[in-house]
This record gives sequence, structure tokens and C-alpha cells, in this order.
Amino acid sequence: MSFVALQENLRKEVRKRIEAGELTGMALARRIGFTQAHISNFLNGKRGLKLSALDRMLKALELSVYDLLNPHDLGRYAAAPSGSSEDYVDVPLVEGSVAASSEVIVNEQVKELIRLRRSFINRLSPDLAVPARKSWTRFVLIRLTAKEAAALAPRFTPGSLLLVDRHSTAVRAAHREGRNLYAVRRGGTCLVRYVEHTGAYLVLRGESPDSPAEVLPLAAGENPANSIIGRIAGAEIEL
Repeated sequence: MSFVALQENLRKEVRKRIEAGELTGMALARRIGFTQAHISNFLNGKRGLKLSALDRMLKALELSVYDLLNPHDLGRYAAAPSGSSEDYVDVPLVEGSVAASSEVIVNEQVKELIRLRRSFINRLSPDLAVPARKSWTRFVLIRLTAKEAAALAPRFTPGSLLLVDRHSTAVRAAHREGRNLYAVRRGGTCLVRYVEHTGAYLVLRGESPDSPAEVLPLAAGENPANSIIGRIAGAEIEL
């Protein structure tokens, strides 16, 4: 929802309260510290509110931004449900670009909720990110594109389902069977590669030793974890 639409919904709410006799323009002006003319011009659509003024009006009316959203918008932008049972946990399947850029996965971004065994999830200990990502949705699932799968053949094929632990960003020494396969942020996209941290670079390698390596330069003093979306914690998982 745009800021303009948000303000229009606020106008409707204020008008509704005035028409119901619950409020007057003068009383609202006193609560906020505005002139009555300011409130009148806002309600008539002659002027808008700055963000700070909008915040003051919401507090005066005991409202939040969520109260101004319609149910459809609330459903779209609400955090993806973390439904679970004694035996299963629901994990969102998302596009790689969403895994790379969205701290909290919301309903609109979820392609599908996939149930994973809780016993498997509970065995996964994070290599904690620095700074911590406590507010991030920890686990997401992605499917490998044909291009990504080609770099990781024959271990993976197009459409392979990978579990990304976005709380785990510590880069470990490279070896084929260990915990060194990561989803890596490159621009707004997501690559899945074996990662080595060498000085001012991250070296990204495919499955085959003959596949060309990619080098991501790091700025001076940059934490390599900034480029890591998360460790691949499972692949082709038993559902």
C-alpha cells in the first residue's frame, strides 16, 4: 500500500469517528498539537501529513499502521506462518532472490509451505551470523535452477530442493562432504556454491574441480558473512 493510500484510509477512519460522535476535529487537534485548520485541511484532502505527523495522529487515535490496511493487504504482508506439529515443521519454499534479500519471509513471497521432519530440523545447530540474525526467518527452501544445477552436477539436478539455514553464515574450510556448501548473495541473486574465504575474497566453486571458480571481492574490513545467505543444511530431504 502506498503512503498516499494509507493517509486516505486514515481520513476515512477519522471521518467515521466524527460522524459517530466519538470525536471532533478540535479535540483531535488538541491531542496532536495541531491547529483545527490543519486537521480540516487534512480531512478535506487539501494537504497530507509528514511521517512524524502521521505517527502522532495514529498514537492520538490509538491506532497502528496495521489498522489502516485491508484484510487482503494484511494477508499478503504478514509473516509466513510457522505452523508445526509434534512431528513436522512448515518451511517456506521461496525464490532464490527472496532468500537473498528478505529478512522476514511474508505470505506473498511463499510459493509453497513444505513440511519437514522436526527430528531433522532439531538436529541443526547454527553457525551464528555476526551480526546476529535473530529477527530473520531462519529456514527457507529453494529449488535449483538449471544453471545452478549445472554448476553442481552430478550431485544435484535441476529442481533439486535445498534447505537454507540463514542463521548459519560462518565460512568453514572447503571439503566436499562437510558443511561448506552455501547460498551466496551476488547482487540480488542467489548462487549455491562451495565457498572459501581467502583474504579479501570469497572463492566460489562448483562440484567439479574442472568448473571455473568465481571470485567475489570483499571491501576492506568487510565481514565475509555479509555475502552469505546461509549454509545449505539439507538437500533432497525426506519429507
